[in-house]
Order: sequence, then C-alpha cells, then structure tokens
Amino acid sequence: MKTIEHWINGAATTAGSTRTAPVWNPATGAQRAKVLLAETSDVDTAVAAAGKAFEEWGSASLSRRSRVMFAFRELLVKHETELAKLISAEHGKVVDDARGEIVRGREVVEYACGIADALKGGYSDQVSRDVDVFSFRQPLGVCAGITPFNFPIMVPLWMHPVAIATGNTFVLKPSERDPSASNLVAELYAEAGLPDGVFNVVHGDKVAVDAILEHPDIAAVSFVGSTPIAKYVHERATATGKRVQALGGAKNHAVVLPDADLEYAVNHLTAAAFGSAGQRCMAISVAVAVGDAADALVAALARKAREVKVGPGDDPSSEMGPVVTGAAKQRVENAVVSAAEQGATVVVDGRGLTVEGHEGGFFTGPSLVDNVRPAMDVYREEIFGPVLAIVRAESIDEAIALINDNPYGNGTALFTASGEAARRFQREVTVGMIGVNVPIPVPMSYYSFGGWKDSLIGDSPIHGPEGVRFYTRPKVVTTRWPQVAQSVEAAFTFPTSH
Repeated sequence: MKTIEHWINGAATTAGSTRTAPVWNPATGAQRAKVLLAETSDVDTAVAAAGKAFEEWGSASLSRRSRVMFAFRELLVKHETELAKLISAEHGKVVDDARGEIVRGREVVEYACGIADALKGGYSDQVSRDVDVFSFRQPLGVCAGITPFNFPIMVPLWMHPVAIATGNTFVLKPSERDPSASNLVAELYAEAGLPDGVFNVVHGDKVAVDAILEHPDIAAVSFVGSTPIAKYVHERATATGKRVQALGGAKNHAVVLPDADLEYAVNHLTAAAFGSAGQRCMAISVAVAVGDAADALVAALARKAREVKVGPGDDPSSEMGPVVTGAAKQRVENAVVSAAEQGATVVVDGRGLTVEGHEGGFFTGPSLVDNVRPAMDVYREEIFGPVLAIVRAESIDEAIALINDNPYGNGTALFTASGEAARRFQREVTVGMIGVNVPIPVPMSYYSFGGWKDSLIGDSPIHGPEGVRFYTRPKVVTTRWPQVAQSVEAAFTFPTSH
C-alpha cells in the first residue's frame, strides 16, 4: 500500500516518522493509502530547512518572487484535472466541485503574482526641515499553516502563496485525511523554480500541531478548523510569541423574505446546503423562512433535496458525494435523530442511503428538518454535513436577532427583491461575510476572508491585504542628510517638526 511521505527541503522523505494513519476512499470505504504521522523531530527538521532557506529567499527580489508565482499559477492550471481527481479520491467531493476549489485557491496565487504592488511602501518628503520619512514591510521568517480536510487545496492556497510571495518560508501541516494534494503542490512549486526549503509539507496529528505551536523558530501560524481547536491554537501559539490567524467554525444562516424569487432562492439554497455534502465552512446550514415564505419554501426545498443525485465523486452525473469518513456519516445521521427526538419535523430523511456498487461508501443523503428552534442540537451544533435546518421567523427583525444571537458569525445571506431590506440587513447583522442573493459569499482574493465572533479567534483574517499585513511587519525610517558645512544642533527635548 502506498505510503504518503513528508516533503522537506525539496524532496519526499520519511524523516524520522514511524507512525501512520489510514487514508480512505470515501466513495468505497476502502483504504487507499497510509500517511506518515510526524514526530516533533520531523517538524524540527522541516523548520530548520525553512530557516536555512529564508536566509536567501527573504532577500530575493520582488521580480523573482513574482516570476515563481506566475509559473506556479500556470502549473496549477496545467494540473487542474489531476489535482481535482486526487481531491475527489480522498475527500469524496465530486470532481467539478474540486475544480471549483482549485480555481478559488488559484485566485490567491494570482493576487500574489502582483506582490510588488501590494508591498509598496510610503514616502513623505520634508516632514521637518531637511527630514524625510519612508516606510516598507519585511517578511517575518518561517511561517506555518495548519489546514482542514474540507478544502485540501483551497485553504492552504489562501496561506502559503501570500506568505512566500512576501518573502517568508513555509511549513504546511495539512489534514491527514486527504494529504496527497499538498505533496503534489510541493512538486509544482519546485517545478516553478521555488528554492528547496521554502515550502515544506509535514503530515501528522496533534503531535505535529503542538510541535508547530511551540517551536521557537516559527514566527506565525495560520489555522482553519473548528472553533475549539482555533481557540487552542491561538492560546498556545500566542503564548510563545507567534502571530496567529485562527479561523473557527460556522453556523451560516440564509434568510428568505416573502418578496424573494422562490425558485431562485430554492435552487441556490439547495446547492449551498448540500454541495460538497455540506462539508464547507461557508455552507448554509440554517434557512430562516420569514412570514408567508415558509410553507412554500419548505415544500420546494423538500422537492429539490429529493432530486439531488448522490454518488461517487468521479461520476460526472453525481451532484453530491459521500462525507469524508464513516465517523462523519454517523455524526451527521445522529444529528437527524436528535432533531426528531427534540421536536423538529424531519421533512426529508437522508439516513440509510446506499449507492449501488459503492455499498461500503460513506454516503448519507440530503436531510431537511423543519420547525427547528434555537435550543435544539441541530441548530446549536456545527454538523458539517448535508443537513439543512429550517427556522421560521415572523419578520426580518426576528431573523436578524436570531443571527446576532448565534455565537458564530462567519457567513450569512439574504434572499430578497428589496434594496432597503438588503441594506438594513448588511449593516445590522454581526457577521463578517454577507451575501445578498448570493448564498456562499466567499470574498475574492483581493479582499480578506474572515468571520466575526466565534468564527474568528483573534483579529487576523486570511489572504488579501490582511494576509500581506499578517505575513510582514513594517519599518519606518526617518532620514536627514546634512550638508558637510551645515551645523545642525542636537536638542535635548523630544524632537518635533519645525
């Protein structure tokens, strides 16, 4: 059976690892590979390689860094199909969905191609007599990323292109559930001309995570995952003096007003709730039906949920694949049971689904649960699966209050034909990313991605301008060049402009 190795200092390596974990094919339930699990010494080796590479890469010209990013971008295009099939085989999502995540990740690489513009400093002439001030930004050193299983290409691409383009080196610890794509990315970086040691991949579990958080030579850590782990990462890493981006969980609401185009809203809600089997941090997991919209919305959503074609990710006719593991399937189906026991109405029950020829796969169908109340587990917990809860509200005021009372604040959406309602909604909800008739409002790469409340621990969003600021620190230089014959007396008082 294939063993997925680490990538350190420009080459695949087992390093000192002896432990492994299984990598499954979610569509069949069969093990397709095993992945090495790093020890602390393996993280030390990767960080040492990255530290050595920083000595040269941190001073590389902006033109050279941009050329590497342009070349890397072209290789991502060239290998898109290969990457998408690899993602589908280990994650379970359909191949077209995997292509979508590659494209959205590649957009960050395109942003990084223009790093010279993003790193422009400032200059102020004659701030005082014969005194000028200018500023510029410099890289931090060795940075690290800890990324989740649900986007094995896109989320890491939200991190390392910006970090590397700004002059840092990088150690990535991807999810051990779908690790292969990260190794292929490392190979593409090498082909693009990135020097050995600038980008490294260390596979592993909590041992590797803790080694990263505690390593004295890592300057910054970027994390995407659940809120409890985001809090853990933030606490442990900041305690050792690191900068931290820590993006947590979500419970994304979509509000449907009576004036919304029902067919449009239903089509987009169905895709946003059940695409990628609901395993997206921006998936819609709660639909808030306002007033007279409720009954017709539930009936239409039930019809569409039953029509979703569930099958293996490599089948072009499949719209939704399996969830990532057998444990994930059990957790999702338990959530439907809990909802019924606590008084909700299970309108569409996706439990017990089998796919012909893939009876051992981790499949569960779309589930639609109506009459959900905020106290229920199906509302409170991040299920991370194809379960859409319907909460009924009497007014937009009640819908906004519901969203604002939720501890998460990642993404939200409003379906309406009213500009007044949309403007009010976007100003009043305490959520970081908002869509108006757009159910999954993931910002473009030249904006930054990040929620509010328990969806973002700390205050550092990811990619875009915030990413550039996160991976660099500023210097401000004040200069005076006196003429040789000129006498400039020094003052013992605090300097001021004159």
